[in-house]
Amino acid sequence: MKKTATRLADGRELLYYDSRDDAVRDAVDLRPLDPADHRTTDIRRDPLLGDSVAIASHRQTRTYHPPPDQCPLCPSRDGRLTEIPAADYDVAVFENRFPALTGDAGRCEVVCFTDDHDASFADLGEERAALVLDAWTDRSAELATHPGVEQVFCFENRGREIGVTLGHPHGQIYAYPFVTPRTDRMLATAAAHRETTGRNVFDDTLAAERADGRRIVLDGPHWTAFVPYAAHWPYEVHLYPRRRVPGLPDLDDAARATFPAVYLELLRRFDRIFDGRDGAERATHDVPPTPYISAWHQAPVHHTHRSEFGLHLELFTNRRTPGKLKFLAGSESGMNVFINDVPPESAAERLREVASE
Repeated sequence: MKKTATRLADGRELLYYDSRDDAVRDAVDLRPLDPADHRTTDIRRDPLLGDSVAIASHRQTRTYHPPPDQCPLCPSRDGRLTEIPAADYDVAVFENRFPALTGDAGRCEVVCFTDDHDASFADLGEERAALVLDAWTDRSAELATHPGVEQVFCFENRGREIGVTLGHPHGQIYAYPFVTPRTDRMLATAAAHRETTGRNVFDDTLAAERADGRRIVLDGPHWTAFVPYAAHWPYEVHLYPRRRVPGLPDLDDAARATFPAVYLELLRRFDRIFDGRDGAERATHDVPPTPYISAWHQAPVHHTHRSEFGLHLELFTNRRTPGKLKFLAGSESGMNVFINDVPPESAAERLREVASE
């Protein structure tokens, strides 16, 4: 992997990640941009729940569903200047122009997986998927050294139904100045489990799913994917490395080498859940791709017991049947009690049915 750092016209950092060591990235951003807005996001604490909430009013003007020929994540070509000055790229990471977290309140980055506007992560080859993993890992390690950063979160949202406003295949990285509420709950559960049993809750969860077997989707020597026993979403898969580690930089070489094939297979199965057709037939029949969120859960940067945390990826969709979405209604939004219409065992069976040939 070759990493090249440069700056955009407004001073934001841009990083190219290339598979070729001889790649040259010297294009200059020629856009007449004002200096980046460095207003600090207002982080407020909910007095009842103890949750941190980011107030980021400057994001109201962010780009919203531009036509393909005005996509800001495509390369700069034919006189059209974008966020990425190069005429092509493998993987590019840059500071978000409209960040949710700014200044002393953290940092937000955009990760572009490919320069092909019409592709998706599932369309990538294993070499490119491995390069994305390298970029996630590098940024996780680097952002963890920034003053005030407490947690690094790499994720992808795909599909309008999930809330995506840019169609180009991309994800994001948030460097939070606090430990997120969801991670706080995991840590508390892990501590209670350790006190009660003397064991690690992530290890026990993975062992229980493998022993049961009914919800296993993929199982190999280095990764296991399963639908969790108490899945919140209609189709939800958790991907665990077989050797527990707290974060992406801690994965061993074997886990890194085998991740691309496993992850791409999971994404391709998600695209076949509701119709069973492959990509070519999908395009012919104009079937919309499955919307999803893919989220890496890593240990907080400075937590005393971060080694107790288990890195894992959570992949889920808000589509419950063809043409129907699961909306967060009163119980979910009001009380955070999820009601799932699809039994986890049935979801796992379906995900095994749509395996690649």
